[in-house]
Formats: sequence, structure tokens, C-alpha cells
Amino acid sequence: MQAPIILLKEGTDTSQGRPQLIGNINACQAIVDAVRTTLGPRGMDKLIVDGQGKATISNDGATIMNLLDVVHPAAKTLVDIAKSQDSEVGDGTTSVVLLAGDFLKQCKPFIDEGVHPQVIVKAFRKATHLIVNRIKEIAVPVKKDDPNELRELLLKCASTALSSKLVARQKNFFSKMVVDAVMALDVLLPLNMIGMKKVQGGGLEDSQLISGVAFKKTFSYAGFEMQPKAYKNLKIALLNIELELKAEKDNAEIRLDNVSEYQAVVDAEWKILYDKLDKIHQSGAKVVLSKLPIGDVATQYFADRDMFCAGRVDDQDLKRTMHACGGSIQTTVSNINDEVLGMCEEFEEIQIGGERYNLFRGCPKAKTCTIILRGGAEQFIEETERSLHDAIMIVRRAIKNDSIVAGGGAIEMELSKYLRDHSRTIPGKEQLLMGAMAKALEIIPHQLCDNAGFDATNILNKLRQKHALGGTWYGVDINSEDIADNLVACVWEPSVVKINALTAASEAACLILSVDETIQNPRSNNPTEGGAPGMGRGRGRGRGRPM
Repeated sequence: MQAPIILLKEGTDTSQGRPQLIGNINACQAIVDAVRTTLGPRGMDKLIVDGQGKATISNDGATIMNLLDVVHPAAKTLVDIAKSQDSEVGDGTTSVVLLAGDFLKQCKPFIDEGVHPQVIVKAFRKATHLIVNRIKEIAVPVKKDDPNELRELLLKCASTALSSKLVARQKNFFSKMVVDAVMALDVLLPLNMIGMKKVQGGGLEDSQLISGVAFKKTFSYAGFEMQPKAYKNLKIALLNIELELKAEKDNAEIRLDNVSEYQAVVDAEWKILYDKLDKIHQSGAKVVLSKLPIGDVATQYFADRDMFCAGRVDDQDLKRTMHACGGSIQTTVSNINDEVLGMCEEFEEIQIGGERYNLFRGCPKAKTCTIILRGGAEQFIEETERSLHDAIMIVRRAIKNDSIVAGGGAIEMELSKYLRDHSRTIPGKEQLLMGAMAKALEIIPHQLCDNAGFDATNILNKLRQKHALGGTWYGVDINSEDIADNLVACVWEPSVVKINALTAASEAACLILSVDETIQNPRSNNPTEGGAPGMGRGRGRGRGRPM
């Protein structure tokens, strides 16, 4: 048979075989090294400056991975699993990158010695199945019947998630806030029903949770100062109507014979506006919120009648107000009655830092809430927001999944011991490869020790001994530079966090191991040649074969 011919564009870069595989693993190691030191309560932060000069300080794995400008096509897989972990469970983003990186690191010697990648992939998949089943087997179920017991569980899970964040010193304060926020939601726990507002100034503990809605004062016309700024037991009109005199359409044509006809047109415009305002006033509403602008005439009209109005309210804030206070958003004023009006016990406009905020408290249908964050530097408040987002996601997962495991490296050490014991019962190369995966799992407690300045070798030896003797939940104790039973110490995480992290890390490692050739097209000199602008450079990943 005639040898196959592969036709590639001139200048195409191809690399394949074992050097290609080793190169991909080394690229992933470089990514792992970028986030390695951010793990755990004593983790360090990264300062990342983008092309526009905006600085971000964070120790959240997903945020760092997202901001890194990763060019290597195989290394981008680690960015994807960090995003996946963040969107699915919210926390454990650094752990998943570390695990994937160490899985690859431990199998690198086998690649060097000529073990086929598919043998490694098969062993890893089998090992992942075993450890996921082991987590489900030993996870501690939690009874949800007792509200106090459930709240205690959620507080501990939130506290564990916050202990590795910038706000770790205030974790007790924020844990309560996060749990209260999630418990205020309805059964589906929609994340967009928790509003986050950031106001610079004050201390972290000046932050507050509003059981209802709070949003920044919108743009207001003259006459706003005359409006009342507080009400009790009020009705709220939610509108999607523009309450100001509109200019005529560009293509409108009106033929007039005399001045009085022109005056009639002007009077008609005013009458239309005043009719709308009269109907809103007659409905009994004391606060009028609209997605569209409320002009100076309407603002003065409402002020004269002891009413408050706000135009150009953000769509998300308007919807959250509707969920909290009831009623519905109206696109006409012709049928405004008590059924479509919202209600709340208390409304006030207050000064928070350098901003004015509208607060709605005592909402009868409060399935939403707002966290107002305070703090010094803008980057500090943004990192606090990211930290609370992770804690909120963890609490949501803990409510939906009724089992927990101990953190602080305890579950990883137990899985490592289980996998090592199991590997001794099977023959062949799989025994060595499962042993390598068991060793890779120890990266989490090892890195926790390194980041805290502890002697990792000493503490890991103690942990191996404890787990061999049946101490299932023993992990690193950051406070005493020793080991402790982290289930008793209340370092808890929902089991789904670990299952998702291990599965995603294993999948990423298998994906990278199964790539044996990279074909990179050269950048085109003509931007329109071979595709649309920006498409001049393509990368193909996969197990390339002659066609």
C-alpha cells in the first residue's frame, strides 16, 4: 500500500510523541506553581495586573486562573476545571488545580519509562471511581429535621470556607450573615436573589444584611430634595414606564393651521403625562420605582403629594424588590390596584459611607436579601465579595446535599490510605499507577503545611500513622502545628465539593495524557485569509493520525 500523505500549510508547527506529552505536563506544572501558595488558611494572595493596569488581589483559585493569560493549549484545561468547580460548587478551585497538577506530576516518571498513556488513563479512571465511592461510604449524613442542627452545620461549613480567605478573622461574623442570607431564599435557592452592594469606607464589621432589598440612590431630577425619605407600612408601585415629556418621533409630521392648534398639541402632551401621574397617585402608592426615567415634572408632582420616586432602577434590583414586596411590574398605569402594588413595613433612604441607599425592610414575601459590604480599599472589598460568594455557594450545596466530610487534608489522607491498600490487591502496572495517584492525593495536606510554614514531612508521617490505625478524620491542625480530628474540630465541607474536585481533576489529567500531538497553524499575514479576522491562528489538539 502507498504511504499516506499529510498536506499541511507551509510553516505549520507540529510536535508529537513522548516529548510532546512531557511538554504538556511541564506547562501544567507551571500553572499549578502559580496558585500553589494560595491554598488554605495560611495561603498567600496574588497581585495580578491586567493589560489596562487594573490590579486584582485574590487567593481565589478560579479568579487567579481566569486572570492569568494562559497561552499554552494544554494548560488551558486547568483553567477550565477551575471555572467548572467555581460554577458547580463555588469553593475548592485551588484544590482542583493542585490535584490535577500532581496527578500529572506523579505519572511523569512512568511516561519517561515508556508506559503507554492509555494504560495510565485506565488506571486513573478506575482509581477515581473507587475513591468517589469511598467518599460516599464514609461521608457523615446530616439530619435536616432539626432547624437548629441544620443551622449549626451550615455555620460550620461557611466558617470552613471563609477560614482560607482574606476575611478569616471575621469568619464568625460573616458566617452568620451568609447563613441568614441563604436561609432567606425560597426552596430553589436562586443565587441572583442575594444582592451584593459594595460601599467604600468603614470597617468590615460595619457590613450589614438587609432582609429585603437595598440599592444605591438612582439619578434624580430637581424636586427630589423635597420628597420624604422614610415611610411606614407603605405601598410600592413597580413600573416599566417613562414618566416624562417625550420629544416627537423623528419622522412624525403634524400639519397646523394656526397657533391655537399648536397649543392644543402641547396641552395634549401635558395631559397625557398628568393623567398617568394622577392614576399613580390615586392608587395609594407612596413609593414609585421605574426601570425607565422619571422626569423633573413627575419628580416635583410626587414631592408635592408626599410621595417618593426613583427612576432608572436597575432591572435586577427592580425584580428583587418585586420578589420581596409582592406586586408586579406594570407597563401601563390604566389598572394599578392593590393586587399589583407591593407592600413593606418600612422604607428609608439612608447615608452609607459616601453613598445614599434606598432600603426596604419588613417585606412580607422576603425571598431575597441584600448584603452591604464595607471596607477600605476597593480591591479589599472585591476580594471580600469573592470570599462571600464561595461561602454562599458552599452553604447552598450543604442544604441540597445532606452529607459532609472533614477538611484540612483529612479526607485526602483517608482516600490516599484506602487507595494504597487497595492497590496492593491488584497485579501489574495498575498497582504502581494507583499507588502514584494515592501519593498525589497527599499534595493537599502537604501544601497546607508548606503554606503555614510547618514541617510537612513530620506532619504527613503522623497523619499516615493515624489513618493506618483507623483515625479516619485526622487532618492538619493549623492552629497548633500538629494533627487533629477535624470532624470534632468542626472543619467541615459538603462531600459534593470533594467529589466534584477529584472527578474534575482526574478528567483533566486523563485528557492531557491522551494528547500525543499538537498541530499549530502559523499566524496568517492577511487577516482575511483562511477565515474571519482574528481567526488566523488555530490550534488543533488531539491524537493526530495520518488521513
